[in-house]
Amino acid sequence: MSDGEVARRLVHLGGVVFPLAYLLNVVAWSELQLIYLAGSVLAIGLETVRLWLGVDWSVFDRLTREYERSNVAGYALYTFSSTAVVLAFDPRIALPAVFMLVIADPVSGLLGTSRPGETKEPLVLAVMFVLCFGLALMFVGPIPAGLGAAAATVADGTTPVLAGHVIDDNLTIPPSAAVVMWLVVQVV
Repeated sequence: MSDGEVARRLVHLGGVVFPLAYLLNVVAWSELQLIYLAGSVLAIGLETVRLWLGVDWSVFDRLTREYERSNVAGYALYTFSSTAVVLAFDPRIALPAVFMLVIADPVSGLLGTSRPGETKEPLVLAVMFVLCFGLALMFVGPIPAGLGAAAATVADGTTPVLAGHVIDDNLTIPPSAAVVMWLVVQVV
């Protein structure tokens, strides 16, 4: 595994600070929502400078994958998808969905990656599912936790390419998990 890949995983894990701040009563839910919103605005600014103004920072060379060089980078997708679930759902649904991205996804990525259009190895998918299930179970019952974990695992384990664009799991893990958990909680 390259140094850049390990660095990307550490950046992922760094995102745990924000939901933990809420859980530890350092910030209120409304303040956490504003923090995520500010992060998305910052990411839009950085990506605008990087992609459309052509400013090249060495940190992006190290932390972006080849397919992200001319597309919106994974950190921005991570920020946008986390912001979307934090704004759209209550903490019981949003927090496990965000934790699936900030904790389970980097562990899965360290165990094995796949190229766009491929699927990760079964053992990596199993670890992702177990981690996501455990994270969700702290907030919701076993049925929504299991189905939310399954949604996150599918999002993590497959990297589809649509119209030549890679659909990054940083964009799909939180919303897929949150929507599935929310739907199941409404029914159960």
